[in-house]
Amino acid sequence: MIGLTDPHSPGDMPPPPAPPPAHAPRLARRIFAEGGWLQSELQLEHRPQQETMARAIASAMKRDEPLLFEAGTGVGKSLAYLIPGIIHAIDQSRQLVVSTHTIALQEQLETKDIPHCRRIFSSRPELQKYAAFKSAVLVGKSNYLCTTRLATALKDKHELFATPEHSELQRIAEWAATSRDGLRHEINPPPPPEIWEMVNADSSGCARKYCDCEKCFYQRARARIAKASLIIVNHALLFALINAGGAREKGGGLRGILFPDDFVILDEAHTVPDVATDHFGMRLSSYGVDRMLKYLFNPKNKRGLLVKLRAPAQTLQLVADAIEAAHQFFSHLADRVLAQRAIIRVRTPDIAEPWLNPPLQALAKAVRAHADTFDDKGEAARAREELLEQYRKLNTCLATLRDFLSLSDDKSVYWLERTGRRHTIVTLRSAPIDIAPALRETLLERNTCAVFTSATLAMGGRIEPFQQRIGGPDVRAAIEKSPFDFERHMRVFAATDIPLPSPKDARLALDALIDYIRFCALRVAGGSLVLFTSYADMRAAAQALAPDFADTSRPFLMQGDGHSRTELARRMREAGNAILFGTDSFWTGIDVPGPALSQVIITRLPFEVPTHPVLEARAEWIRDHGGNPFNDLTLPDALIKFRQGAGRLIRTATDRGVITLLDSRIHAKTYGRLFLECLPQPRVTRMTRETRDDVFQTFD
Repeated sequence: MIGLTDPHSPGDMPPPPAPPPAHAPRLARRIFAEGGWLQSELQLEHRPQQETMARAIASAMKRDEPLLFEAGTGVGKSLAYLIPGIIHAIDQSRQLVVSTHTIALQEQLETKDIPHCRRIFSSRPELQKYAAFKSAVLVGKSNYLCTTRLATALKDKHELFATPEHSELQRIAEWAATSRDGLRHEINPPPPPEIWEMVNADSSGCARKYCDCEKCFYQRARARIAKASLIIVNHALLFALINAGGAREKGGGLRGILFPDDFVILDEAHTVPDVATDHFGMRLSSYGVDRMLKYLFNPKNKRGLLVKLRAPAQTLQLVADAIEAAHQFFSHLADRVLAQRAIIRVRTPDIAEPWLNPPLQALAKAVRAHADTFDDKGEAARAREELLEQYRKLNTCLATLRDFLSLSDDKSVYWLERTGRRHTIVTLRSAPIDIAPALRETLLERNTCAVFTSATLAMGGRIEPFQQRIGGPDVRAAIEKSPFDFERHMRVFAATDIPLPSPKDARLALDALIDYIRFCALRVAGGSLVLFTSYADMRAAAQALAPDFADTSRPFLMQGDGHSRTELARRMREAGNAILFGTDSFWTGIDVPGPALSQVIITRLPFEVPTHPVLEARAEWIRDHGGNPFNDLTLPDALIKFRQGAGRLIRTATDRGVITLLDSRIHAKTYGRLFLECLPQPRVTRMTRETRDDVFQTFD
C-alpha cells in the first residue's frame, strides 16, 4: 500500500550533488582586464566596455539569469559573449546557443571570432581545456539531403516521378557523391521543390533506425550538434523550433530554451520581437496545401506516395477531390477578397465557406486507415510511419483552417495576403498582437541564462521600452557606448528645404530628394549607401540618377537587381566608390568598413505606416489600453531603425564619413530631436540648396 508519508525523513535523504564549478566570471576578469590575456597573448587592444560586458555576461550565466546588454559599435560584443559562454558550456557540460539575425554575422562568428576564441584558449595553460571546444551551425531539416530517402526515390522513381524528372533525381545523386554537407543551397541550379521534398531529411523516413549515420547528411549533422558546446542558429529557425516545442519537446523539463539545459545569446536582439511575432503565428498557403496533397498523389501524372504504397483507388480519388476543393477555396479568397489589395485584415469569422474541410477530413481518415494496413516491422514499419506523418500534416492543416475561419484566438490578428513572384499564392496568416507573453514564457522563464544584445536596444538612452516589449520589465539591463571617436570621425548634415512628406507636395519632395542625392553622392569620393523607406521612391530616384552615376564612372548598385544583400555589400566593398540604393532590410546588417562606405544618406525617417494588419492591431490594442500608438509603437520602432541605419557608417576605429539627412521633419517636428539624439555625433550642420556648396564638407 502507498502511504501518504515518505518512509525516509528529510534528514535521511542524501544531499543533492554539488553543481559543477563556474569559472567563467574569474577567467573573464583575467582575459579581458587591462594587460590581460587578450592583450598579452593575442595583441588585441583593451576595451573597458568589452571587459564590462564580458564580466556581466559571465555573471548572468553563473546565476542562470536573463540579461539585456546594449553594446555600441566597436565594443567587441562577439568575443565578450563567446569567450565566457564557451568556458561556461565546457565547465557545466551544457550547450551555448548563439542566435543571429543576419548571415553576415554568422559568417563573422565562424570565420573570425571563433578562431580568436581557439587562439586565446590555446595560449595559456589555464585555458587549454577549452581550446578543443566543438561548434556547429544549425539549419532546418528540410535543407539537408537524406541519402536513405534518395536511394528509395531512385528505386521507386517510376511510382513517384514523371520520366522527365528522373534526370533531375540522378543529378542530385551525382552531387551527393561529392558533397561535404549535403545542403540544398550547394546545388546549382537548385532542384525543383517537388523533387527535393521527396529526398530531404524533413520526414519520418529520415531517422537513425533507418539511416546510416555515416552516410546520411542530416544524421551526421545531428551528431555534430549533439557533441557541440557552441551552436549557431538564426532567429527565424530558433523561433520556429521553439514554437514547435523547443527544449520542452525534447525532454528539457524546467530548464533550457532550444535544447535541454542550454543557455542562449540572442545577438542583433533588436529584431527578436518582430521575428518571434512572425513565427509564433499561423501560416497556411495555397502553394503549401497543393504540394502537400500532390506529394500524396498527383492526378496529372498519376504518381505520388500513395501510388508507391498501393493505396486503394478511392483514396487516390479523395486526394483529387481535396485538390479541387483547395483550388475552389483559395480561388474564392483571391477573386473575392484579395482582388483589390495584396493584404487584407480579417475581422469577422467565416470569410469563406469551409469547402476544403470535409475533403481534408475524409482524406485524413483514409490515410490513417491505409497506414493501419502495415505492420510494425521492416519496410512496412517505415511505410506506416510515413503515412502517419502525412496523416498528422493533414490534421494540422485542417485545424489551421478551422482556426482561421473561426478567428478562434482573440489575442491574435488574422489576415490574408497574396505572395510569390506573380502574387498568385494566397496565404492565411495570424500573429499574436502582443508578443511579450510568448517571449517571457519561452525565453525569460526557462530557468536559464538568455542574453539579449545589440548595438540598438535603447531609445533616447532608455532601455525600458525594449524590456516591456519582450515581457521582461525587471530584467537586468546595461548599456555600454561605442569607444569610437565619433566627434572627430563623423559629420552630420541635414537638409532643411525639402518639402515635408504629403500627397500635395509628393512630386516636389521627390524632385528635391533626387537633386540632393545627386549632389551628396557625387560630392563624396568614397562609397555612399542611400537608404529609402519607399520602393517607389527608390525606383524613381534610380531611373533619374543612374545616367549621372554612369557619366561619372560611379558603380551603381540597387536592391532588387537580382543580387542578395550579402552580394551587394561584397560588390560595394570591392568597388571602393559605389553608390548603393536600398530599402527596409538594408537599414541593418550591411557591413562595409573603410572608404568604400564614406556616406550614409537617409532619405526619410523610417516610420512604418500602421496599415499592415499586425501594426494596425497593435495600434488598436495600445489605444484600448490607454496608450498612444504613435508614441508607444510607431516612434520607438522608427528610432531603433534610424539608429541602425546611421550605424552602417562607422564600423571600425579608423572609419570616417558623413551622415546626410534629407527629411525636413528632423527640424520641423518636435520629435525630430529624438532622432538627432540617437546620433553619436551631436553637432548637426543644416544646409539648403543655396548653402550646400559651402557647408557640405567631407573627409576627402
